Amino acid sequence: MGTEGEQLTEQETAIYDRQIRVWGVDAQRRLSKSNVFVSGLKGTSVEFCKNIVLAGVGSLTLNDDRLVTEDLLFANFLTPPDENDFRGKSVAELCCDSLKDFNPMVSVSVEKGALSIFNADFFQKFDVVVVNCCSLLTKKSVNAKCRKLPKRVAFYSVECRDSCGEIFVDLQNYSYCKKKDEETIECKLHYPSFEEAIAVPWRSLPKRMSKLYYAMRVIEMFEEKGRNPGETSVDDLPNVQKLRKELCEAHCLNESQIPDSLLRRLIASRSEFPPVCAIIGGILGQEVIKAISGKGDPLKNFFFFDAMDGKGIIEDISNVNS
Repeated sequence: MGTEGEQLTEQETAIYDRQIRVWGVDAQRRLSKSNVFVSGLKGTSVEFCKNIVLAGVGSLTLNDDRLVTEDLLFANFLTPPDENDFRGKSVAELCCDSLKDFNPMVSVSVEKGALSIFNADFFQKFDVVVVNCCSLLTKKSVNAKCRKLPKRVAFYSVECRDSCGEIFVDLQNYSYCKKKDEETIECKLHYPSFEEAIAVPWRSLPKRMSKLYYAMRVIEMFEEKGRNPGETSVDDLPNVQKLRKELCEAHCLNESQIPDSLLRRLIASRSEFPPVCAIIGGILGQEVIKAISGKGDPLKNFFFFDAMDGKGIIEDISNVNS
């Protein structure tokens, strides 16, 4: 990732001096030449945007045409103090204005239009694509478009519901280097697409699989039947429970793996929990920096966090045929 052969300018070297001491000149050079696309700007993705802008990516393109409302700004710390500053603006435009102040070295822009209408060629100009708060069908579609390109485009999906969060990572065929016993070794990983990963039969997954994985899939499929992502309520619980029963029977999974208490938490609140946004956004930023720089072991391929127990869990859910 990043443009090979281009060196950091004197200004970049001076601004990113501390970061260069941590991960090296080559990693910072790759970051400064990388192009990132983010669609769906809620609390978690805004935290992520702040992190990578401060890290010094080359460009960040924002996509979210929703007009700013108080509900949309609940976990968004980029809100200007004066309401007149965001009246009539889209969420992407509001975030763009604020993010530019974090690091003038990073080009921050807005791309208007529904995420689902962008074709594969559109994603060709990016190194990383991050989607948040979009439908199951759109996640599959965008991931598939990224995979059709001649170059590798890293795909990430992130969700934060109440005090729980999920990250999905697809780096396709990924190679990186790490040190072991004072030697540098090359590691290779094969990632499944989002569609391939969630198609793995539940009965073939480990018995101690994160309950959040199952619960997220149930709610995702429920929303696909006619709800906008994140717009469920506690009134939907009976129908969500019915779908859970159907899915568990189809996958030969005990319903106790998807507790009512967890489903209720995930569907009852339309607001994100800001501390969880900060945690998930921070981890996502760290993973994207690793993928761009080629430094460190990347996450494969799901990450779950639940503030109720404070645990972060990595689950490798890969196609049984891969």
